[in-house]
Amino acid sequence: MAPLLEVDHLRIEFPTRRGPLLAVDDVSFSIQPGEVLGVVGESGAGKSLTGMAVIGLLDPPGRIAGGSIRLEGRRIDNLPYEEMRRIRGQHIGAVFQDPLTSLNPLFTIGDQLIETIQTHTGLDDKAARGRAVELLREVGIPGAEQRLGAYPHEFSGGMRQRVVIALALCADPKLIIADEPTTALDVSIQAQIIQLIKRLCREHGAAVMLITHDMGVIAETADRVAVMYAGRLVEIGPVREVVKAAKHPYTKGLMGSIPVIGHDIERLTQIDGSMPRLGSIPKGCAFNPRCPEAFDRCRVERPELMATPGDARAACWLHAPGRERPAPPSEVVSANG
Repeated sequence: MAPLLEVDHLRIEFPTRRGPLLAVDDVSFSIQPGEVLGVVGESGAGKSLTGMAVIGLLDPPGRIAGGSIRLEGRRIDNLPYEEMRRIRGQHIGAVFQDPLTSLNPLFTIGDQLIETIQTHTGLDDKAARGRAVELLREVGIPGAEQRLGAYPHEFSGGMRQRVVIALALCADPKLIIADEPTTALDVSIQAQIIQLIKRLCREHGAAVMLITHDMGVIAETADRVAVMYAGRLVEIGPVREVVKAAKHPYTKGLMGSIPVIGHDIERLTQIDGSMPRLGSIPKGCAFNPRCPEAFDRCRVERPELMATPGDARAACWLHAPGRERPAPPSEVVSANG
């Protein structure tokens, strides 16, 4: 099956007085129809910028400096603004972290839904209103017909996020970009929104690019997961494999920092240091100053994504073909002494 979305060697940069800063560097991935791809990483890793590039909403002076983005085989990263705006409504939907940034406080929910539906489908007033009520029911808004006349401030945070999801589904898009859709919500509401996204994905056959820093959300929702660090992709693979048997030391650190119910552990795994600033990314693997398994090659040569035991790929020299894994320091000491 051909991928719905193909991101190929994407580079995003920001011009500065000292030269361009590379915020996303050589990122490649694809999403199949009906698949949920989770994109996870620390703040500043480049995951949201990647999502904004896909939907053509990069804030200036940020720009795509290289690579390509294709939707159903058609290149979309170099389209004129108006043409991309039509694709953004008809073929790509978006759900953002704060629903209030997606909703106009001066207009009712019904006005905003009906306008969006008519813009992208050409339905008349009556049909568009009927479609708006149908969408609100589909996302779990009680009393949908009566709530059309309500304003955004009259909804709770979880209900506003449901309205935003309804807006994203107005034209029945093939791809939904969900950028931190549960971060501002209570835990119980988060679970409801996760289940809603999974159900809508299954029923509509839409693919989802789910951007978050919460591995719990990824484990519950995604089919595959892509892990980003310092603007680069460090691991990508089936979510169960990455969660249970991470291949990259950074991903192992992320997994080890999550408490597990029923496991009596005194201290969680800690990744020393912090992610480098864009202007001071080290040579070689960007993670090498923080990596407990780094060796000489990691400090001078940048690894590309490579095959690992299983179905995941990791950008780590520990998985270079024909290379034996280095012995832990304790084994080296005992062998010499």
